Amino acid sequence: MEGTLPPLLQETGIPLHEYQEIVRLLGREPGRLELYLFKVMWSEHCSYKNSRPLLKLLPKEGPAVLQGPGENAGVVEIGEGWAVAFKIESHNHPSAVEPVQGAATGVGGIIRDIVAMGARPIALLNSLRFGKLEGPEGDRTRYLVRGVVEGIAHYGNAIGIPTVGGEVYFHPDYQENPLVNAMCLGLLRVEELKKSRASLGRPVYYVGSKTGRDGIGGAAFASEELSEENESKRPSVQVGDPFMGKLTLEVTLEAIRRDLVEGVQDMGAAGLTSSLSELAHKSGLGIELNLDLVPKREAGMNPLELMLSESQERMVLVPRPGKEKELEALAAHYGLDAVPVAHTIAPPVFRVLHQGQVVAEVPTFALADCPTYTREGQEEPGLARLREADLSALPIPSDLQGILLRLLASPNLCSRAPIFERYDHQVGTNTVLVPGKGDAAILRIKGTRRGLAVKVDANPRYSKLSPRLGAMHALAEAARNVSVVGGKPLAYTDGLNCGNPETPQGYFELSETIAGLAEASAALGLPVVSGNVSLYNEGPNYRIPPTPMVGVVGLLEEVERRAELGLRKAGEFVVLIGSPEGHLGASEYLWVVHGQEAGSPPPLDLTMEAQAQAAIRNLIERGWVHTAHDVAEGGLAVALAEMCLPYGLGATLELRSHARPDALLYGEAPGRILFSVDQAHLQQAVKVLEAYGLPHSVLGQVGGDHLTLLLPKEQITWPVEALRRAWEQPLREVLP
Repeated sequence: MEGTLPPLLQETGIPLHEYQEIVRLLGREPGRLELYLFKVMWSEHCSYKNSRPLLKLLPKEGPAVLQGPGENAGVVEIGEGWAVAFKIESHNHPSAVEPVQGAATGVGGIIRDIVAMGARPIALLNSLRFGKLEGPEGDRTRYLVRGVVEGIAHYGNAIGIPTVGGEVYFHPDYQENPLVNAMCLGLLRVEELKKSRASLGRPVYYVGSKTGRDGIGGAAFASEELSEENESKRPSVQVGDPFMGKLTLEVTLEAIRRDLVEGVQDMGAAGLTSSLSELAHKSGLGIELNLDLVPKREAGMNPLELMLSESQERMVLVPRPGKEKELEALAAHYGLDAVPVAHTIAPPVFRVLHQGQVVAEVPTFALADCPTYTREGQEEPGLARLREADLSALPIPSDLQGILLRLLASPNLCSRAPIFERYDHQVGTNTVLVPGKGDAAILRIKGTRRGLAVKVDANPRYSKLSPRLGAMHALAEAARNVSVVGGKPLAYTDGLNCGNPETPQGYFELSETIAGLAEASAALGLPVVSGNVSLYNEGPNYRIPPTPMVGVVGLLEEVERRAELGLRKAGEFVVLIGSPEGHLGASEYLWVVHGQEAGSPPPLDLTMEAQAQAAIRNLIERGWVHTAHDVAEGGLAVALAEMCLPYGLGATLELRSHARPDALLYGEAPGRILFSVDQAHLQQAVKVLEAYGLPHSVLGQVGGDHLTLLLPKEQITWPVEALRRAWEQPLREVLP
């Protein structure tokens, strides 16, 4: 043992203390293949060994929740026998190495998670982070942006699922490590909800693409820091085939609709290893896999390659007794392999056969129950000083007018049309509110009067300066965006992207992020039903800001009672919910104009936040409000400019405040919502806001082709067309 242990551990990267635990669980030393099974199943990507104890803090129950975390996706009930399944997943490391295929297979993987619940996918969203567009580093950023957008468009457009929303943020701290998170949601009938389960003695069918050598060890790769050698990781990047994905999707859904299967499992991270071992463990059973039966597209694949391959477009289906031939015939109709490669057994072991020999046999609980870690966290030195910086002495710029144009041209605030124009967002004819038209996407539920609103959001600058408060803001803003289009938030999914949890700073950021989400979840009454943790987004000289990408799904009882962000009717009054004054800390204005990333993110009153969201939903439901927009990055002036752009209508508005003018125009604060209302309903709308106990002000009226803001000591006017030119151009230079 002394002679073989160090090379084997060096080869697998398994820590010595975990190896000793494996030996204890097995009662013997593992073979090489067995050790690799533990390597992938005990990786952070599959086991959540650093995050699982923390994630227990998050509220997971709610009146609408049918399925919380623990299955392929979360599911909430939306009435009339319908439910919606949704989840967000990361594909960060693969996208850093091969952006087109990394992003494409991220989309393909999240689609299969939704299908595995018995839901037909109806929408995709994405949340992206890149480095600097300026300077010598900009060339790599442009390469990554173009590749990631191409990959998302390639898979989503080809498989026929609309990409209806998303968000992108540029920040120097993502220069070496971009983030690519994909979210999918699907519709299902409540009675067709499926889980990863099997009964005793059942054959387990492999359905879909043949297994190749692409993606080998991808789950472990996702649980490592990126380094100079990441080019050598290209074999760890899977290759997607959206057309095969479409066939696999249709076979799976038809098998569920015809009640041919009792259990379904996506074959995603760690391929055959995770899908079969998890299926057996959740069922309280064992499983015997015969690798000789696995469909292969490459000759000479050995057991290790077959067990670790993450070839795409593969599913695991467990047929109901007597339905095996029907399942095989259904797959044959679509031209897919459907092979009973395994069967469930009573002993709770994962047994792997190859050429008539047992090449691995380990207890299923041992693979599933990885050691978990609770560590000591410590804030990055210097962040507290940045957060506590005194910004009161900042000079007030003389050119307040020009600052709005600069902010609108910021990569973080400019038009996203060059990205979303590449996506088909109308396929399936369910999309009611398309990208660029509202703060969240809206999808109709055909055959009903209902609709779904969905948005994903996060502000990495907030989270960098205060991980806990930043996470709270991410959930609050995503929920606010859903509310301002008329949706009542039901639940959320989270993609938690952080650094190395084995360092005090990385663990601090992870734990504070989850604590912030837990606090906001409880206050807003929003449970988490699914999610993903992507850690080790770190290298020798960098660590990404903690980035909790939060996707909120909401329900519209009447899909026709909705709001978009553009001002459409001259003469309507513009009303602000919340205070006109904003905070300069952690703001986009502070970064763009003063070159500083400092101060605390704005304070967040979650009670007031919930009331503001309830009030705007109330006004939309009554049919009085058809235009609403939240005030987010860039502050009040940017939000008002964004409302002018869709239809070219301006407004003349008065901002009454004793705050410094740059904080009034460009400061940021949560819980602020702008809406327009006609004169007939203005007083009634104001009474509703008073009933909710909300601060509010009637700012002025819509009309003309200029945005004019009357400040206490000056008047500033911008032609709407000048605002549009500044806003539209920046990303056109990246994605011509």
